[in-house]
Amino acid sequence: MRLVGLPPVVSDCTVVLVLGSFPGAASLKAQQYYGHPQNHFWRILQSLWPQHPLPPAGPQHYAQRCAWLLERRLGLWDVYASCEREGSLDTSIRHAVVNDFAQLLRECPGLRAIAHNGGESFKHSAAVRQQWAGAYPGAQVQSVRLPSTSPANASWSFERKQTAWAELMAAHGLL
Repeated sequence: MRLVGLPPVVSDCTVVLVLGSFPGAASLKAQQYYGHPQNHFWRILQSLWPQHPLPPAGPQHYAQRCAWLLERRLGLWDVYASCEREGSLDTSIRHAVVNDFAQLLRECPGLRAIAHNGGESFKHSAAVRQQWAGAYPGAQVQSVRLPSTSPANASWSFERKQTAWAELMAAHGLL
């Protein structure tokens, strides 16, 4: 069965784009990025900005969570627009179609970094940069592989993930 991803969460103030591979089954069902309750994504970000309380989880608060991200000058999207996959693991992704990143840059003129949330997303970092370079030859957008916030990435502790994410946000003036 062909699955379709979620729309980007970006604004013209987005400085760092968090780029996953493709939403897991729980996220697709909820129509929310990082909707699995055991994913560390939202918990890591809240730990980086403790002075700005993150709206609670749940469908009634998702729009507020997205606004919270945008206020921090973060954006969200995925490498894949659609794919075939059983379950939620990246290793099960088949026949994927890559998103249009050149178009996204038009919506994010201040973008300075792509935070690839895990290895599957990072595998496409060169293709993403190539799309941007073709459309915007002078664009300087850094690609950084961050440890996946997925519960499947048990080899990294929460603290180690948090440190890596904090370093990137600090490097781009977001902390």
